Amino acid sequence: MKKVMLIGYGAMAQAVIERLPPQVALGWIVAREPHHAAIRQQFAGAVAPLSDPLQCDQTPDLVLECASQQAVAQYGEAVLARGWHLAVISTGALADSQLEQRLRQAGGRLTLLAGAIAGIDGLAAAKEGGLERVTYQSRKSPASWRGSYAEQLIDLSAVHETRIFFEGSAREAARLFPANANVAATVALGGIGLDATRVQLMVDPTTQRNTHTLHAEGLFGEFHLELSGLPLASNPKTSTLAALSAVRACCELT
Repeated sequence: MKKVMLIGYGAMAQAVIERLPPQVALGWIVAREPHHAAIRQQFAGAVAPLSDPLQCDQTPDLVLECASQQAVAQYGEAVLARGWHLAVISTGALADSQLEQRLRQAGGRLTLLAGAIAGIDGLAAAKEGGLERVTYQSRKSPASWRGSYAEQLIDLSAVHETRIFFEGSAREAARLFPANANVAATVALGGIGLDATRVQLMVDPTTQRNTHTLHAEGLFGEFHLELSGLPLASNPKTSTLAALSAVRACCELT
C-alpha cells in the first residue's frame, strides 16, 4: 500500500481525497492548525494532521501539493531536500526564478502536474524540433475571477460580453493571478519558458466553464488545442481536471 501526504485541505484537496484509488492510502495532511480537529474527525484518527511536512517521521511515497503557490514556496525545498517525491499543482510558484532554481537543486524528485490543460507532452516534443511561439488563453466566468487581481483591471459585475483584461507573459500572469493562472505557468514550463510564452486572460459572462486554449508554432508545424472544463462546484477558480491530474499522480504510484 502506497502512502501519500497531502499539502492542503481546501476544495481541491477534498476532490482528490474523494477520488483516491483504493491501493493508495492517505497518511498525512498538512494544514493550518484550526483544521486539525476536522481532519481527525473526518478520518477517525487514521490520518495525521501536520502543521509542517517535516513533522512526519516516515517517508511518504508521494507528497502532493494541492494548496497554493505560497505552500510550494514555504515547504517545497525542505520536502525535496529530504529526498522525497513532490508533485506540484500550483506551478505558478516557479514564476519566482530563484525559487525554481532552489527547488530543482534541492534533491528528491520534483513533478510538475499538468493540471487543467492537455497537450504538455506535445509541447515538450515540439520543443525538441524547434518550438518558436506559444500563446495561451484562459476564459472564465466573472465568478471565477472574483477575489483576484482581475477586479483591479475590470468591473466584473458590468461585463456583458467576452473581454480580454490581461495580456502579458506567463511569468507576469502567474505572479498577478496566483489562484487562477497556474495553467499559464505549466504551459510555459513545458514549452518555451515563462517570459516568452504569451498569455491572454478573458472574462466571459455567458459561460460556466473554464476554457483553456493553447496555440503553438515552430519548425515542427503548429497545433491548436482547446479544452473546456467544468470548475469545481466548491471553488469556481479551479478546474475539475486539475484535481483529476493530482488523482492521476496517485494512481501512477501503483
